[in-house]
Amino acid sequence: MAQQATVGHGRLPAEVTSFVGRRAELAELAELLTRARLVTVTGPGGVGKSRLALRAARAAAEGYPDGAFLVEVGQVQDPLLLGHAVLESLGLTDATARPPLEVLLEQLADRRLLVLLDGCEHLVAPCAELVGALLRGVPGLRVLATSRERLRADGEHLLPVAPLPVDGTAGGPAEAVRLFVDRAAAVLPGFALTERNGAEVALLCRRLDGIPLALELAAGRLSALSLEQVSSRLDDRFRLLTGGCLGTLPRHQTLRTTIGWSHELCTAQERLLWARLTVFAGCFDLEAAEFVCAGDGIDPEEVLDLVAGLVGKSVLLRLEEAGAVRYRLLATLRDYGALWLRAAGEGHRLRRRHRDWYLGLAGWGELEWFGPRQPEAAERTTLAHSNLRAALEFCLSEPGEEQLALLLAGTLWYYWVGSGHLGEGRHWLDRALALAPEPTEARAKALWVTGYIATLQGDPARALPVLEECRTQALDTGDDRALAYALHRLGCAALIGDQPARAAELFTDALWHYESIGELNSNVLMAMFELGLALLFEGDLDKGEHWMSRVRTLCEEYGEQWAYAYGLYAMAYSQWLAGDIRQARAHARECVRLNHLFRDLVGTVLGLEMLALLETEPVDRPEERPDLLEARLLQGAAHRIWQAVGIPLFGSRNFNGAHLECAARARAGLTEEEFDGAFERGTALDLDAAVQRVLSRAEADSPACAMDSACLGDGAEPPQPAAAGAPVLPAGQRE
Repeated sequence: MAQQATVGHGRLPAEVTSFVGRRAELAELAELLTRARLVTVTGPGGVGKSRLALRAARAAAEGYPDGAFLVEVGQVQDPLLLGHAVLESLGLTDATARPPLEVLLEQLADRRLLVLLDGCEHLVAPCAELVGALLRGVPGLRVLATSRERLRADGEHLLPVAPLPVDGTAGGPAEAVRLFVDRAAAVLPGFALTERNGAEVALLCRRLDGIPLALELAAGRLSALSLEQVSSRLDDRFRLLTGGCLGTLPRHQTLRTTIGWSHELCTAQERLLWARLTVFAGCFDLEAAEFVCAGDGIDPEEVLDLVAGLVGKSVLLRLEEAGAVRYRLLATLRDYGALWLRAAGEGHRLRRRHRDWYLGLAGWGELEWFGPRQPEAAERTTLAHSNLRAALEFCLSEPGEEQLALLLAGTLWYYWVGSGHLGEGRHWLDRALALAPEPTEARAKALWVTGYIATLQGDPARALPVLEECRTQALDTGDDRALAYALHRLGCAALIGDQPARAAELFTDALWHYESIGELNSNVLMAMFELGLALLFEGDLDKGEHWMSRVRTLCEEYGEQWAYAYGLYAMAYSQWLAGDIRQARAHARECVRLNHLFRDLVGTVLGLEMLALLETEPVDRPEERPDLLEARLLQGAAHRIWQAVGIPLFGSRNFNGAHLECAARARAGLTEEEFDGAFERGTALDLDAAVQRVLSRAEADSPACAMDSACLGDGAEPPQPAAAGAPVLPAGQRE
């Protein structure tokens, strides 16, 4: 799966096979992109629209300072998730309660970038609406789209793509022939165009109408057949499958015939696996295929060989990234296989098995979220994102599956919260809660997760009612676990609502319930951290540091990184109050580093806000002066990130105190031009650039941080918390 980067560092997927021909189309597309803000590449399935658009986007990328990005619209089935998919592909994770379009307009307003929307034909109207709004609101945006039909959006320019030419010229073989020979040589080393086979190759390319997908499928058959056998079998299939529906374009019939012929060349078990694999959305791994597709004609141990056979026949794409191999069906091949799945009457059963696998994956990720394998759990869940969406959609659209929708959406709390997908998590949870009002354990979990997300988004109007419902249901049903989580998240709402004393009571009560049921995980450690922070806001430095020390000890014992990253924020805050600026900076930087590892926007931006304040402090040597320009720049960078989270600093006076003091100090020491200019330079930094900036500024002689991801669980003795002793004042009043 191609990785996407943050705005400003756009990355398009690398080509894995050579690009053949299309010089005229590339030149025309390049020219269109210089004068049109929306260009749609149209043409039938398999004609090469995506490859052409990607090549053109790569060629044009240097002209866009903020990058060129690919959005794989073909993987998105729910129109409501289109905006989320764009945010995700651009690295602008939607973690707000606002519509994704609003977030995109804010985040991209001053950017110059190129976005390629690939495969829009199944969401033409939603794509047109989104593109139209973005082009109106983002002057520096260019959109390149591929679709089997035009989007019909204002200002749209079309580039229809025809099949490759099949007749040669004086300059050499036809482009269709060149493509076939190139792909044939890849599967049959030594294959070349000769006088002996030239006429046969040219005839085959003409009969396939020069459609690139058809040519590649035919070339793939040379791994098992001779060129003559390929031609003869193709002739047979043409005679067998002629006609088709009235009004269907001949080349569409040809492509369908070619895929059907490729289907016939597969063994019976390969055809069966092909059909069953169509339940996957996007990429999948071998283990998922073995679980979902085995049985009723396919033994589990046979799946590997069958997958290899489909890869060899160019039905499956093999993708390798970071040492892991994954597979993917092209959309056209998936559509064809899905017809056979429906004909076999296996669709419902296979979608249930698909759902079960990804429910298990989510459950395993939740378990591994507490321990040293948190990064692996986050990465595995990220790779499964498209399939998790498909599983959730199945549960929500299939009568009787609503409780499993609640369970799956609730179990993924660690991904919604810990990997920066608050907005999408809220989407699925709200839909599931609306469909399943009966009081069950699954609903209780979905309620507290929804309340947690809404709290982080600064939306108490949604958070408090669902958390109170969770507490009431827990008391009525005797669900002690749900009661503990409801109390905990009500404490979070109180903390952000500037009621630290009430928050401390709720956190203490929640921790008692957690202990009584034997619960110990990342949420429990977060409750300890949040209790410590509430006590710090109350001015009780000693008790606050006591809880920070407990969090630190347990995190080291269990290899926990995510909760520890939040603990580092509280430690830095405490050390700032105590005057230990050097240690506070070390902890705040490590807070930023660890939270960024998980793409946790809330934790990352809290760390940046803390570092901004610490830049206004001298350390312990006369030559080390406050850097007010850097402080204001970091506030600008944090402001940009808050737009992707929700209300800055949750709208909380306590969390906002340090921010206001930092701004006051910077304003007192800078000119108005310097003050505003530094902030604007900060807002120009994307998430990755902001994090890299603060990490690269780490003092070489700063003390080692208490714990980082490299030493978690190794038994090293962590540094002790800063000693108390300095008078404690509210954040906004400290001098």
